[in-house]
Amino acid sequence: MSRLTFLYQMDLPHRAVAVYTYLHDRVNKNGECWPSVKTIAGDIKLSPATVRRAIKDLRNAGFVTTQQRYREHGGKSSLLFEICRI
Repeated sequence: MSRLTFLYQMDLPHRAVAVYTYLHDRVNKNGECWPSVKTIAGDIKLSPATVRRAIKDLRNAGFVTTQQRYREHGGKSSLLFEICRI
């Protein structure tokens, strides 16, 4: 069985399961990744608004934490996602 089977037993919307699976597949050895919302949306065929709602679902459920990253000159960059150990 998959290590992510627990996701299907949780009361999460399908969008959150899809985004969590996407992030889980891309984390480094520290449990971090930083794809943009636009990249996630394009790769899993969801709208950016749906991806943002899924990220909110995952944060509220305690599955991920996010931290805003910034460019060298102060502009916003993609979020840093950290998968929480479950």
